Amino acid sequence: MSQDDIDASKAPLIEHLIELRQRLMWSIGAILVMFVVCFYFATDIYNILTIPYLRAVGEGHPVEMIFTAPQEWFFTQLKLALFGALFLAFPVIASQIYMFVAPGLYKHERGAFLPFLVATPILFLIGACLVYFLVMPMAMGFFLSQEQLPGEGQVAIQHLAKVSEYLGLIMILIFAFGLVFQLPVVLTLMGRAGLVSSEDLKKKRKYAIVGAFAAAAILTPPDPISQIGLALPTLLLYEVSILSVRLVERQRAQREAEREAEDATA
Repeated sequence: MSQDDIDASKAPLIEHLIELRQRLMWSIGAILVMFVVCFYFATDIYNILTIPYLRAVGEGHPVEMIFTAPQEWFFTQLKLALFGALFLAFPVIASQIYMFVAPGLYKHERGAFLPFLVATPILFLIGACLVYFLVMPMAMGFFLSQEQLPGEGQVAIQHLAKVSEYLGLIMILIFAFGLVFQLPVVLTLMGRAGLVSSEDLKKKRKYAIVGAFAAAAILTPPDPISQIGLALPTLLLYEVSILSVRLVERQRAQREAEREAEDATA
């Protein structure tokens, strides 16, 4: 490459870097705004997140939580604000990503890429709702069943939750389920890129079963309810991914057939 070619390539690169900086600034700005809002309502958001715990305890039973360090509740609010900010700012972040990459895509590629950006937060929200309404109440019920009442020859064993540990538990479960629910998006994108096929996914189904339970054991607390609650939806999403990849293959075959027909008539 000559020096003139190198000099000519500098301008487009600088323009891309300027645009990237602008997109990053918009994304970071959205996160900061949502962080301030979520921190202001941190106590209310935390009370909403404790509803699965209250459902596990049952109505009429008082629930207490503690923090054992002076700064613990404050840092818990900061974590909660960041958690909410990332979730609420994702539409802005996704739109900035799309606007950055869209000019480099063909029209049909832009049309194919946009549904995945829309599906990503929806699937994450479905996973979070599964945790909130089903898995977390069942898991907390299992943990609370380990309590022991005082009696002859035995001591009282009671659960007294810390605010930071409860937030950490529910955040881990929400992120774990939210990430796993992205499986159809990831595999469909790989299928569109030709990296996997529906037949390959069918043949590797037995490995997917083992991988689903292994991932559930790593990503969730060591209780059977949350692990099974993550593994079973993962296997269902794997089957959905096979159907999605098969649909992509059919669409690709149809486009190739139409292209061959146009070449034959030309």
